[in-house]
Amino acid sequence: MIDEERGELIGYRLSQAEEVLGDAEILSDSGSPRSVVNRVYYVMFYAVLALLLLRGTGSARHSGVISLFDREYVKSGVIDRQFSRWLHEAFRCRQIGDYDEVATITMEEAIVQVSRARAFLAEARRVVQEQLEAN
Repeated sequence: MIDEERGELIGYRLSQAEEVLGDAEILSDSGSPRSVVNRVYYVMFYAVLALLLLRGTGSARHSGVISLFDREYVKSGVIDRQFSRWLHEAFRCRQIGDYDEVATITMEEAIVQVSRARAFLAEARRVVQEQLEAN
């Protein structure tokens, strides 16, 4: 059973993801690929935090959050492996965009990432809804 406080935090994380997706879409219109991939990663990250709250788990490190997502949702078959690949790719692109001295991310790549983020968030919402209805 999900307590009320955790349920509210799950909703908050999904709202954060939705808001950041809107930011990514706006940035993709302005031609800022580094900023787009940063926002795309955070769409997925916040969605994963919501999913991990369902399981009562989490991590203080991004790599830990990704590992937990893979273990709790992908390896168990709840979520298709393509979403894990997209999350890992978004993390890699964010690292390049945020930390490499010369970022080599194209606008075309960034737009693909936005589309994936939209699908990722929809999948996370589906799983959250199913899990909440089952409890």
